[in-house]
Order: sequence, then structure tokens, then C-alpha cells
Amino acid sequence: MPANTAPPSGKKKGRRARLIVIVLVLALVAGVGYGAYWGVSTVRASFPQTTGTVKLQGLSGSVEVRRDGNGIPQIYADSDQDLFRAQGFVQAQDRFWEMDVRRHLTSGRLSEMFGKGQVKTDTFLRTLDWHGVAQREYDTKLSAETKKNLRAYADGVNSYLKGRSGKDISVEYAALSFTNNYQPEKWTPVDSVAWLKAMAWDLRGNMQSEIDRSLMTSRLSDKQIDELYPKYPYSRNKPIVTEGGIDPVTGKYDPKAEPSGDDPTGDGTGTGTDPGAGDGTGTGTGTGIDPGTGTGTGTGTETGAGTGTTDQTGTGTGTGTGTADNVSYTASEAAEGLQSQLGALSGTLDEIPALLGPSGSGIGSNSWVVSGRYTTTDKPLLANDPHLAPQLPSLWYQMGLHCRSVSASCQYDVAGYTFAGMPGVIIGHNQDIAWGFTNLGADVTDLFLEKVSGDSYLYGDKEKPFKVREETIKVAGGASRKITVRSTDHGPVVSDRDSELKKVGEKAPVGNVAPDRGDGYAVSLQWTALEPGNSMDAVFEIDKSKNFTEFRKAAEHFEVPSQNLVYADTKGNIGYQAPGKIPVRSRGFDGRTPAPGWDPKYKWEGYIPFEKLPYEYNPKRGYIVTANQAVIEAGKYPYTLTEDWGYGARSQRITDLIDSKIKDGGKISTDDMQSMQLDNSSQIANQLKPYLLKINVSDPAVREAQKLLEGWDNTQEADSGAAAYFNAVWRNVLKLAFGNKLPKELRAQGDCINVPPANGSGPVDDDQRVVRECGQRSPGQAEPDGGDRWFEVVRNILKDEDNEWWSSPATRKSSATKTRDQLLERAMTDARWELTAKLGKDVSSWSWGRLHQLQLKNQTLGTSGPGVLKQMLNRGPWNLGGGEAAVNATGWNAAGGYEVLWVPSMRMVVNVGDWDKSRWINLTGASGHAYSAHYTDQADKWSRGELLDWSYSSDAVKRATQDTLTLTKE
Repeated sequence: MPANTAPPSGKKKGRRARLIVIVLVLALVAGVGYGAYWGVSTVRASFPQTTGTVKLQGLSGSVEVRRDGNGIPQIYADSDQDLFRAQGFVQAQDRFWEMDVRRHLTSGRLSEMFGKGQVKTDTFLRTLDWHGVAQREYDTKLSAETKKNLRAYADGVNSYLKGRSGKDISVEYAALSFTNNYQPEKWTPVDSVAWLKAMAWDLRGNMQSEIDRSLMTSRLSDKQIDELYPKYPYSRNKPIVTEGGIDPVTGKYDPKAEPSGDDPTGDGTGTGTDPGAGDGTGTGTGTGIDPGTGTGTGTGTETGAGTGTTDQTGTGTGTGTGTADNVSYTASEAAEGLQSQLGALSGTLDEIPALLGPSGSGIGSNSWVVSGRYTTTDKPLLANDPHLAPQLPSLWYQMGLHCRSVSASCQYDVAGYTFAGMPGVIIGHNQDIAWGFTNLGADVTDLFLEKVSGDSYLYGDKEKPFKVREETIKVAGGASRKITVRSTDHGPVVSDRDSELKKVGEKAPVGNVAPDRGDGYAVSLQWTALEPGNSMDAVFEIDKSKNFTEFRKAAEHFEVPSQNLVYADTKGNIGYQAPGKIPVRSRGFDGRTPAPGWDPKYKWEGYIPFEKLPYEYNPKRGYIVTANQAVIEAGKYPYTLTEDWGYGARSQRITDLIDSKIKDGGKISTDDMQSMQLDNSSQIANQLKPYLLKINVSDPAVREAQKLLEGWDNTQEADSGAAAYFNAVWRNVLKLAFGNKLPKELRAQGDCINVPPANGSGPVDDDQRVVRECGQRSPGQAEPDGGDRWFEVVRNILKDEDNEWWSSPATRKSSATKTRDQLLERAMTDARWELTAKLGKDVSSWSWGRLHQLQLKNQTLGTSGPGVLKQMLNRGPWNLGGGEAAVNATGWNAAGGYEVLWVPSMRMVVNVGDWDKSRWINLTGASGHAYSAHYTDQADKWSRGELLDWSYSSDAVKRATQDTLTLTKE
């Protein structure tokens, strides 16, 4: 079993830790309160030099760094290597603390900076081995050109670090020096590559839903769980791709082909060796997802070897029958009884920093592109606003990378948004094309139960040895910890990272054909991002693409995380591509619940070939909208991308806004695109408000609140009292109808209720014995989160007045409810008194923004440091409009409260071809230095929905320049 070596602890160590905190607080108070040397000089010492001349080792020529009034840098060079070397230098100037924390996160080394409190996080991240995968990617997969660019970037970072102590780099290092002697080390190319793994983790798809559905079985029936995960409403909320299919001749996706749920070619990227039962016809080389061998009459047999990954069998005649050798054990059976173990895994995942935002059905992004035939510019307009966790500094870093003359030796003229710590530009435009990203949400993870026997695990009828490696976790201020990481062919054993998870399977009911339980089942994770890939190649290839063909070729390398890519070019073309490494699962296994890892029929059969992934090019409708909705309608495409889409509330609202503008010959302007990004309409209010207004409320105080909804246009402006009351009602509807019926593992921490004992048989009558249960999940991750999945759940039962979900037990102050209207009235009453406590008795003083506030927090010392340090590093609050699953997606979790949890982390509107008329904004500012003029100088404008002018051409950049730094070779 894995070894976990803990350091000795004692009273002396505890006293020392308390003393360190006291000293740190006193030092900060002295520095801030009295203007002492530490408080002033240390803060200023880390501010970057933005004018004059600096010698930079390794340059082949001079480089100019032009910064505008917001400190946004535009870099000009004569070679690719000089360009990326300068990019590394400049990003380190502005954001190295952020970069350093990120690389310690991705490598599972946070304990080296922050001490023993991060050991649990580090052990889980070491188990996943993001940095190790990134190293293998760098060693074996990435192109020579990409590696050259990464090395140049790292050299630039290290040139900045050379000769600087921690306090000269960022004020956070000065604070950290009071608790340990940590000193930043050199940047490596792999540090940059590993950040893509963190992106992929936060955008990994349905893993949390997979866990949640299993946890729900302790209190809900299969039917009830299905009702909480309804089918995607294709007839009402359009998918991204509405034209095209897999061409029956070429076997490739073709936007002009007729859609079909069959893949006539049956080719793929994996191999099929698992024997299975069934009748086979034909002799084609395409094989089945559950391939098998058969014999019988006729001229054809069904074969399982080769390259096939679909459920087609090619062409021919004849029939054959096969016999099944697989264990008869279903995924749903495997999931039963794992509540406590999966709850522990969920708790572990909850502690891993979600750098991009909390998971939830409301989180996502918006991007859309409109053809020039519908715009006032006669060229495409493209908008993008990714919805991610609010951070200080912002996750994004705005910049331009310009070759003075584009040539074979200097290939880039690109501007947009990137990540500090990564070379290139992630989202933006070059001189020919523009592009944006939203999360596709493909199902790229699966949990597998593993039957363990000593140092081996069962697969089929054989015992296979674990792959084992030792990891040492260094801990600031303490002894190192050693762990052993085990992996199966599926992936790392994540259950080893929690004591409860070592007991996986001890209570799981299994059929007679399942393997003996022995010491229990382990849980392993299979995830596409744990295989080396080429996503870093794609970043550079997209940056220099000149047309849709080159763009698609680059997108083929963007394997993880799987994103929706929207496109426009100066010739007037618009397009969309769904890229990514997306697994093909065996027939009958949908990946929605944990699977029995010992049964070969549940293995991944390969990956969907890129040429079969959906795309569009100049669709007839003249626009493309991606907002995390379904990519393509089920039944019209032979592969499963996921069954856990966002439900399309935002995407359909954007579609409706576009349609309303272009109706009767109307045109869309840059201003219109910006206005659409700020749309605050509540789609659930459109459904629910008519029912709320029909309730005959007897309590005068509640009736006073109900009147706020009369005449309300369902928009969630910051100053709207009606929006405040409606969202409070919605929160209480969810709590009464659903939240109180969920297991404690899904409910928010601090949410304690009396419930019948969990016995796996679903909710029981009120008069039975009750126990006190408190929620265990962090407020930002709890359920029901109130996203558009819950919109759909409620829509499906609104007309059913007596649906069982409307039942809720009596409390000391409230009667039990049995019908819809009874529950809605109780929710309206509870909301009235909740807002009275939060906002006051006078409903005319209520406003949504007072409830729905954004706090910008430094993601390390600003969240866990002493209060004085938090005051130095954090900013806010801002009262915001918008809301959950609105286009202006200032997300909040209805189970946890009204605090803003994710936001449009940046906004851009690209005026294709007339680039200098494009607009952009970041959530905070260019700088990561507290008290820099550019720390949060964009935040107020962002909160008001304003955008900055985006200078791109050399002349426009010169006009906007306020500071110029020249970098010269040594």
C-alpha cells in the first residue's frame, strides 16, 4: 500500500507557527501603518522598469516594448526568438509571483512555498503528475520550433530573475520571507507546458457530475436522478452545428453533407480486441465499439481487430454469431454503495484550487461571430468573453507580439490574451484571422473501480502489477513527506490520496460474477490530459494561421482542453471547429457513472478522429454561436461527445438577440456586439415569474415584495430590487424542492437540516425517524447550483401542480407543502425574510447589486494570509448586475449564497479587417503588483461594461504609447 510519511509534531512546533504569524502581522502593521521602509520601499522595489534601456542576454537585435496608458505591452522584434525572449521578460516583470505559484501548483509543490497546509493538495497533484506529463510532452511530442520558442521564453524570464531577490520581484515574496526562506528558482520550458494541464483540469467535463450522480443514489431513486439530469432540449435551444454530417464517401465530417447518426466508414484511431456477442454482417474493415468474432453462414464475419472504433461493420452479406466472454457487471451496479467513498473523493477535489472557476452547469463562456452580410462593417464581427473565476491579478494577460517585418525568421504579428507563464497568444487576432474560445465540455474523464490484490489489480482474468513511483514532497518549515503513487492501465489510483477512499468497494453490492471483494476496490482516473499531446504546438500554429485551412490544421493539435473554436478572416469567411482528444467508449458504457475496471468491455476503444469532428464554414444562417450548449444534435452524429452539456440558456438568448437585430434587413454594429455581452435577462424568470404572480399571498409583508415583480422586465440590473427578490425566491425554491432532498455530500457546508436516515431508497415520509445532517461541500460547489440545468428541471415540472418534488416537510414556522403553489408561496415568504435580514425591511431599498457583489482576491496570501495582508492585496467590492446563466454571466451558486463566483474574465469585440476599431477589456489590469497604477485600473470600466480601444497597427500603437522600454543585446 502507498506509504505516507508524516513529520513529527508537537507543542514546540505549534508555538513556533503561531509566533511566525504574530511576527508577520506585526511587521505588516508596522510597515503599512507608519510608512516604514518595508511597507513603502519593498512595494515599490518590485515595480517594473518601463522606460529607458535594459540589456537582455541572448537577444540578436533590439526589441521595443511599448505600453499604453493601461500598461498593456506591445512588443516589436526582428526574430521569433527575440520576440518570445522579450515576452518572457515582460511577463515576469508584471506577473512573476502569479507565474511562480502556478508552476508550484502544476508540479504539486505548493508546500515548498506555503507549508504543511498544502500537503494534501500536493499529494493529489503529484498523483496526477501534471508536470511529469508535461515533461514527456516536451521530450517526445512537441515540435522543434515550439521547443525553441519555449526555451527563448524561459530565457527571458530567467534574465529578469537574474540578480533579483524575492522582495525585488514581488511584495508577496517579502511577506513570505517572514515564514520561510523560499527563493524563486529558474523558469523552465516545461513550467509553461504544464499550465495547459491546469487549464484542462478545470475544464475537464463531467467528472463531478459522474461523482454526484453516484452520491445521489443514497437518497434518490434512479428515476429521480434522471429527472435532475434531463435531456438536452434540442428543439428549443439550438446546438452549435446545425448543418453537415459525416460524408458517406470520404468518411470525413463535411458541413455540406446530410447529418446521420451512422458512420458508414467505421474507421477510427483505436483497436478493438475485446470479444463480445452479437450478429455480424459484412466484411468491411470498420469494426464495432464492442467488437467480436463470429462464425456462421454467409460470406462475412464481424471482426474486432484493426482500426475500428464505431459500431458499424462495413459492407457485405452474411451473418455470424459470437459468444460473450465478458463479466456481466454494469456500471450502475458498480456505482451503488460508493457514497461515502465518492464523497471523500469529491471532498478532495473540492480542495484542489480551481484556477479557472468552480464547476457547475452555469459556468462557461460566450463566443459568437457574425458574417459581414449582417454587419455594418461588411466584414465579420467576433465577440468572446470566457467565464472564469475572478482573480487578482486576472487570469488573462493582454499583449501584442509583432515582428517588424513578417518573414520566415519572424513569423508573428498577433495580439490578444495570453496567460502569464505561457508564450504566444491564446485568444485574439493576427493580420489575417481572429478567433475565440469557449469550453466544449467533452467527457474526457472516467472513474474506474479496481479490484486490488496486494501489488496487483485484476483486468479480465489476469492480475497485472501496478506501476509504482515514489514522490517526495518538501514542506516549508517542516519535514518532507514521502508518498507512493500507484497507477493502472486506466490511470493513477486517486483513492490512495484519502483514507476513506482506501475502503472503496467495501460496501458496494455486486453480482455473483463480480470478482471477490477482498480488501476492497480502489478508484483510478482515466483522463485524456494525462497522455502527452501537442496542444502547445497548436498555440503557435493558430497565432500565425492565415486562413481556415491552416486554422483547422492547427486546431487538430489542440487536444486538451477540448474547446469550441470560432473563426473569422479578412476575406469575409466565418467558421467553427470542435477539436480535442475525445474518447470512444464501448457500446453500453456512457461514462456517466464509475465503471468496473476489471471488465475489459468498459475500456476506451480509441479517440474520435479529428476529420470526423464537427465544424462549420460559412453556414447559411450567417452567424455561429457557442456558449457551452450541445455541439450537435444527438442522433445526427455517430459519436458521443458528452451527455452533460450546458443546457443552452445563454446560447439561445444570444441567438435570439442576433435574429432580432438582422430581421427585416437589419445590421449588427460593434456597439451591438458589446451590448449583447451585457445582456442581463433572466431566462428562469421568464418561466417562473408568471406562476409567482398568480400566488394569492396573504401576508402583507410578502405581498409587498411580490409587487416588485409586477412590471419587472426580467433583467438583472445591479440597482433592481425586483431582481434581488426574484433571485432570492429562486434560491429558496431550489432549496425546498430539491436541495433539502440531496445527500449531505452535495449540500453546502453549514446547511444543517433534519432528514430521514439515508438508506438508498429515496425520500421517505415526514413522520419517520430523523437525523441531523450538515452539508459537506464548499458553497461555491454545492448543489443545487441554480444553473441552466436546474432551469430545465423546473421547466419540466412547472405544469404538474402535484409533482412529488413540490413536497417539503413542515418546520416550526412553516406548514408542509404538497403542491407547486404551496411551495412557491413558502419560497416567497422565506425569501422575503431572508432579504429583510440582509438588506433591510424597506423593499424600496433593496437592490440586486448589494446582494451580488464581486470581491477581487489575491489567490494566495489574499485568501489565506493575515487580515492586514488581505487589505493590501485585495480589492472590492463591486455591486454587479447579471447573473447565473445570463449572457452577462456573473455567476453565483444558489446553494451557497449570492456572492459572484465566476465572471466574464475578459471581453473582446473584434472588428475583423479594421483591427484598430476592435475593443477589449480585462477584469483587473496588466500588473500583478499591489499598488501599481495598473493593478486594477480596468476593473471599474469592466464592471460598467465598458471596453478599451484596442490598438493593433504600428501607427495606432505608437499613438497610444505612453512608455517605451528598449531591450538590447548584451
